[in-house]
Amino acid sequence: MNDRVFIDTNILVYAYLSNPNQEEDYTKHLKAIVLLKSFTNKEYIFISTQVCNEYYSALLKHKIDDVLIQRSVHSLINAVNVASISTDSVQGAFKIKNQYQFSYWDSLILSSAIENECNLLYSEDMQNEQLIDSELRIVNPFIEK
Repeated sequence: MNDRVFIDTNILVYAYLSNPNQEEDYTKHLKAIVLLKSFTNKEYIFISTQVCNEYYSALLKHKIDDVLIQRSVHSLINAVNVASISTDSVQGAFKIKNQYQFSYWDSLILSSAIENECNLLYSEDMQNEQLIDSELRIVNPFIEK
């Protein structure tokens, strides 16, 4: 069985940004690239419209040219499944926020992942290996095993 995976914004940002002069960020860049290339079947890879918006905003803050960001977002949309945020996503986020004490925005990512039946969420921002609602495991790909 193939895992259905949800990719958080930070993984995509590290994959895009490459700064060999900052060793830690460059190491994360390389790990993010390897992780994303390991996914061979688009059918099992998900992000949300929230992730698209956060990705755009993060790259803009890094002073990436707007045209390049738009191209990157377009490529991303064509490479993965993009889930829209629904009222069910928001209601699920409230439940997750109240139960697990995540921020609203992280809860919305988790809710979207669960709503799309993902069993793995790749993110740097949440507790590695934490299980949410007995169905979604958070994985930080930057932690050495």
